[in-house]
Amino acid sequence: MQHRRIRRTALIAALVGAVVVAAPLGAGTVAYAGVTAPVGNVGKFKQTFVENFSKAASANGPFAKTYANSWQPYPDGTGGTYYSGSQVSARDGYMDVKLDGKRGAAGTFGTPNGAWSHVGGKFSVRAKATGGNGNGAAFMLWPSSNVWSDGEIDYPEANFEGSPMLHHHSMVAGQEATATSMSTGVTWRSWHVYSVEWIPGTSVKYLLDGKVIKTVTSNVPKTAHRYMFQVGNWGAAGHLDIDWVSTYEYTG
Repeated sequence: MQHRRIRRTALIAALVGAVVVAAPLGAGTVAYAGVTAPVGNVGKFKQTFVENFSKAASANGPFAKTYANSWQPYPDGTGGTYYSGSQVSARDGYMDVKLDGKRGAAGTFGTPNGAWSHVGGKFSVRAKATGGNGNGAAFMLWPSSNVWSDGEIDYPEANFEGSPMLHHHSMVAGQEATATSMSTGVTWRSWHVYSVEWIPGTSVKYLLDGKVIKTVTSNVPKTAHRYMFQVGNWGAAGHLDIDWVSTYEYTG
């Protein structure tokens, strides 16, 4: 997928109302593809947020209001590319990102205060796409400092007609575009759970449907990041569906 460095711009959260859907949870289960959202802690990762988009909400205002405590979009018109207000809704228990080749969408998962302060943790999303050829998605952990060399973790990322990939970027100033990359070998056309387990300064594990597919121990971030995604304003019509999102704090 084409990278747009627009995400380095400081985000302004669109906060309209507040419907709390995040849940503090104790020990519980882990969800894989075809299973409902996870409930509870996982080892040294304490669950702090889960959203399963169970309440239907249309685009152009209602979604932003209903999920104000779960989704912090880029301001509409950012970079002339991103218009989440018109593109994002909730239906049938999914976050539905409309792909129309004209308007992209982007934003951060989490509460208005908590979304920007992840230093380590586990980050999981269950997603699939229909159509959208030529477009693609990038789910990522991006530094809240907006300093690229503080570390970029992309997973999953790829055009929708391709196989979702991971890209673990260099933290050497001037070499940030260099990345350790790997294909998952699966398709966007089926539901999958994509997870990152990040231990600050130590390791990042990439999981597909609950199984570790890659472990990286160099260029591991140590500073606050946000968990977010982008889709572009190009390509064929289609939909990116997000079943649920969950984030966890690393407790050490």
